[in-house]
Amino acid sequence: MFEILEKAAMTALGAAAITQKKGEELVKEMKTRYKMSEEEGRVFLDRIQELARAGRERTTEAAETEVKRALDRLGVVSREDFDKLERRVRVLEALAPQDEEPGTEC
Repeated sequence: MFEILEKAAMTALGAAAITQKKGEELVKEMKTRYKMSEEEGRVFLDRIQELARAGRERTTEAAETEVKRALDRLGVVSREDFDKLERRVRVLEALAPQDEEPGTEC
């Protein structure tokens, strides 16, 4: 399970590795090798960065989904569910008779 999360995180980091500097180096190489204009190089770089961003988003969504499934299988309660139950207990305790200590009625 943790291997899947590790792979997802590494994939996201790999996609994020296309930095502006690396992208500019790629554009220079493309200009030289394929006789691209500066504008064509910029369009190409923008497209590569957009693909990397979309890949990161998909990876993040997949990792979040897998973590939620794993937590559900393990029976771990979400923070939101815990907070709802805590509020409900407070309301019920406020309604309980004052001479009775919570938890003693069982």
